[in-house]
Amino acid sequence: MPCGQPDSGAAPARYVLGVDVGSTVVKCHVYDRAAAVRGSSYRKVESLYPRPGWVELDPEVLWSQFIGVIKEAVQAAGLHMRQIAGLGISTQRGTFITWHKRTGKPFHNFISWQDLRSAELVNSWNNSLLLKVIHVIFTVLHFLTGSDRYLAPSFLTFSTHQASMKLSWVFKNIHEAEEAAKKNNCCFGTVDTWLLYRLTKGSVYATDYSNASSTGIFEPFTKCWNPTLCNLLSIPVSIYPSVRDTSFNFGSTDSEIFGVPIPVMAMVADQQSAMFGECCFHPGDVKLTMGTGGFWNVNTGEHLFASRGSLYPLIGWKIEEEVVYLTEGSISDVGTAIKWALDIELFTNVDETAKMAQSTADSQGVCFIPGFQVSGDDPYLCASFMGLKPSTNRNHLVRAILESVAFRNKLLYDIIVKKVHIPLRTIRADGGVSNNSFVMQMTSDLINKKIEKPANVEMSSLGAAFLAGLASGFWTDKKQLKKLRRIEAVFEPQKDSEEYRPAMDAWLQAMKHSPHW
Repeated sequence: MPCGQPDSGAAPARYVLGVDVGSTVVKCHVYDRAAAVRGSSYRKVESLYPRPGWVELDPEVLWSQFIGVIKEAVQAAGLHMRQIAGLGISTQRGTFITWHKRTGKPFHNFISWQDLRSAELVNSWNNSLLLKVIHVIFTVLHFLTGSDRYLAPSFLTFSTHQASMKLSWVFKNIHEAEEAAKKNNCCFGTVDTWLLYRLTKGSVYATDYSNASSTGIFEPFTKCWNPTLCNLLSIPVSIYPSVRDTSFNFGSTDSEIFGVPIPVMAMVADQQSAMFGECCFHPGDVKLTMGTGGFWNVNTGEHLFASRGSLYPLIGWKIEEEVVYLTEGSISDVGTAIKWALDIELFTNVDETAKMAQSTADSQGVCFIPGFQVSGDDPYLCASFMGLKPSTNRNHLVRAILESVAFRNKLLYDIIVKKVHIPLRTIRADGGVSNNSFVMQMTSDLINKKIEKPANVEMSSLGAAFLAGLASGFWTDKKQLKKLRRIEAVFEPQKDSEEYRPAMDAWLQAMKHSPHW
């Protein structure tokens, strides 16, 4: 039966949809009450590169892909849209757009979190006297009060991944957006906000706490858009959407889109969604996502840890009175490096890579330096292999790439143990690279901890579905969700981490030689 066609005999709603709008793929899964996937659809995200370092998405293309995967997944499940109890939307973070409040017309394409157009602004701000003064003021306030609220601003630095600097760039460079903002006619939205706006034909303009806290413009302590930062960067405060709970009835889709109205019952940022999908509900639970990039998230409960360096405080989710905070660390070039190796035909199938790495005792001194996703910290970092020899073969190169993922997992884990002052519990992995048994086993050995891998590693869409299911009464509580978890494999430490010491020392040495290429 064609989806969206009216059918008076359709069965009652028994399914929820989880859509994940990622950096590389838009996917939709239809879940039943047992959280089993009944139908799926995938479409590749088409990034645009109008200038070197710029990364954009065409909003109309993304919209048609989003609608397309929902219709296709419901059709693949052999269902009718009337049987859908709710829709949960998980989205890539920090990617944003601005548009005219009255006409709905965008002022520019989506600017991706990967975009580097703000690199010069980021560098000039990070080296500015004003930022140094801000650091001193907040260091004194933190010393006098002991409040963590003043700790984060005391070492505030900007990054090209955050929306804040790119939004500042928009108002400096796009005259129409600046003019509309002066007349209170400019809207700002991350991917979730814009999709909701389109789904409801402009009647709902909102985001959730997890997406807001991932922009770098939202103050997680006060749970408000940060007026001080906006003044500092000359961003009008009038442009922001209202912020609502993560698991919440945001309104229904316009009935013209799918033939019947579908309630949008959750909006959530992708890493936070994966955390929820893994049922990391307790303080100390750890989620390790290895997809395009790598993300370590620790549930810190009701405590927001502001930490210097590589860790970042976020709101995980807000459900009624419950607000759960996370601490996040990230690494770049996880899936990116493996995809590149596939593209240049180092192997023909990703599934081969673990066996290729295991076929050789070591990488024969070859080290892989990740550097495809350049950051504002070092725009000259260069991806490279070091230690190549005449005897080096494909297996050594593949092993070196996979080892670099495990080594960076170890470095980040050590920072988390040192900085996050709560005992760490279960570590649960997801994302495409978690299917690689070599990376998983080596990471487990290096950190000397057990790591669980779920049966279905696509946790962002499951998390969105779980959150939507709770809001719609499809599932009753988190206790029920925990029972639906399916673990496929458990990796336990098999080697002493010291056995990897020579290889890791060589890799660290190679990393020291790679910056400022």
